[in-house]
Amino acid sequence: MKHPNHEGQRVPSVVFKARADGQWKDLHTDEVFKGKTVVVFALPGAYTPTCSSSHVPRYNELAPVFQANGVDIVACLSVNDAFVMEAWGKDQNAEHLLFLPDGNGEFSAGMGMLVDKSDLGFGKRSWRYSMLVKDRVIEKMFIEPDKPGDPFEVSDADTMLRHINPKAKEPEFVTIFTRDGCPHCFRAKAMLKERGIAFEEIRTGQGTGVSSRTLRATTGRSTVPQVFIGGRHIGGADDLAHHLGLA
Repeated sequence: MKHPNHEGQRVPSVVFKARADGQWKDLHTDEVFKGKTVVVFALPGAYTPTCSSSHVPRYNELAPVFQANGVDIVACLSVNDAFVMEAWGKDQNAEHLLFLPDGNGEFSAGMGMLVDKSDLGFGKRSWRYSMLVKDRVIEKMFIEPDKPGDPFEVSDADTMLRHINPKAKEPEFVTIFTRDGCPHCFRAKAMLKERGIAFEEIRTGQGTGVSSRTLRATTGRSTVPQVFIGGRHIGGADDLAHHLGLA
């Protein structure tokens, strides 16, 4: 089945039955797209492997970069109900994304992207694709090739970002190993927050599943905090202060 490319056309006019903060919320197409630049990536289903391990996390990671390059909204669309999409977004910690539940498949059908996955017990689902929409008009589409299974080759976040700005600077991801009650850990996290630097915190110690042995094997040190930026080991709180020009 060849999936249609709708570049130059308007997105379908539908109402998404969504949920936010435990309440029902109707989102009309115009509310999402009118007067805005929106990146949409559509996928076959919430909680499915590729969608959860690759598609959603990378778009969430790069969402601030998209926004710095003129994108107002980064939206994830799937033929799932509002409860599933709301719960999945929370489970993914995807705070930068708008989750659009196309529960009845109306938007996907209007895009010509509704496919039958009854052989997997899924029923009707969306084909995987991404698109750049400006004021409701589709400027660019990246549609996965017509292959068996669930191809994931062109609708990824990096491909879309390169289309928008080939020279866009990606963020350096930060990880910090900490321990509860550690004042130096608190100081290191405060420095990162003050600079507006997002970070992943890995707690160590009893009950965390990360032992002192794991800490030493990973960082080469037994003390916390230990900070990594862009894959480089920075060190503890004092090292971080020097790295950020605060000491």
